[in-house]
Amino acid sequence: MTPLVVSIAGAIASVVLLGVIIELIRSRRLRERYALLWLLTGVVLLVLSLWRDGLNTIAGWAGVTGYPPAVLFALGLLFVIVVLLHYSTVISRLSDQNTILAQRVALLEAELGEREART
Repeated sequence: MTPLVVSIAGAIASVVLLGVIIELIRSRRLRERYALLWLLTGVVLLVLSLWRDGLNTIAGWAGVTGYPPAVLFALGLLFVIVVLLHYSTVISRLSDQNTILAQRVALLEAELGEREART
């Protein structure tokens, strides 16, 4: 069974995470597109932290026998990797759009300069 201190620490961290997420949503610094994902993550972490036997059950499924909270850490790490991959694709797309936008602005400036030169 997961030590009580670890469960309490995990629950406190999860509640703090949920508080930060709610504050980011309230201040409109986190879009709705990502808010549900983060809220779901916070709730899942809170449930896993409080349901001590549940974490042991999942650890048994994963074959972890020594320290069940390692499964919680592994799930969190996997989530962070998936989010980083998603953000990498978003940044790549925004970079391409930024290049196209800069090229269009340059063409418009060149066309404007030609029109001003004619008049």
